[in-house]
Amino acid sequence: MDFTRIIELASYTLPAIVTGFVAYSFFELHIKNNDRKRAFLLNKQAHSESLPIRLQAYERMTLYLERINLTKLLIRIAPISNEKHDYENFVIDQIEQEFEHNLTQQIYMSDECWTIITTAKNSTIQIIRKAAMSDRVDSADKLREVILNDLLEKQSPSNAALGYIKNEVAELW
Repeated sequence: MDFTRIIELASYTLPAIVTGFVAYSFFELHIKNNDRKRAFLLNKQAHSESLPIRLQAYERMTLYLERINLTKLLIRIAPISNEKHDYENFVIDQIEQEFEHNLTQQIYMSDECWTIITTAKNSTIQIIRKAAMSDRVDSADKLREVILNDLLEKQSPSNAALGYIKNEVAELW
C-alpha cells in the first residue's frame, strides 16, 4: 500500500470517527438531561401530592399541643373527685390517649420535630406529677391551682413545641 492510499483512507475515516464521537456525546448529554428532567418532574409531583398530607399532620399535632397546654387542659378537665391522685392520673391519661391517637402523624414530620413534640408531652406530664408530689397540694383543686400558678412564672412546654412546628411549616414553602 502506498502512502497516498493511507492518507486517502485516513481522510475518509477520521471525519467519520469525529462525527460518530460528537453524535455519541450529544445523545448521551440529551439522555442525561431527559433523565434529570423526568426525575425533577416526578419529585415535584410527589412533593405537591404529599404537601397537603404533611400540612394536615402538622395541623393535628398543633391541635394536640394546644389541647395539652396545661392552662387550657386544666380548665377543660374538671376534677371528678377531691382526690389529687385521681385527678393527676385522669389528666395524664387524657394526654396519653390523645398522643396515642396522633402517633401516626410522625411519619409526615421530621424526627427532630417529633422528638420536640414528645418532649413537650413528657415535660407536661412531669409538671403535673411534680406538682402532685408537693406538700402544699392536698386536693384536686389545689393541684390545679398550684400548676396554674407555676405556669405564670414559666412557659408551657407545648408553647415551645408549637413555635418549632411553625418554623418547620414555614420552611415547607
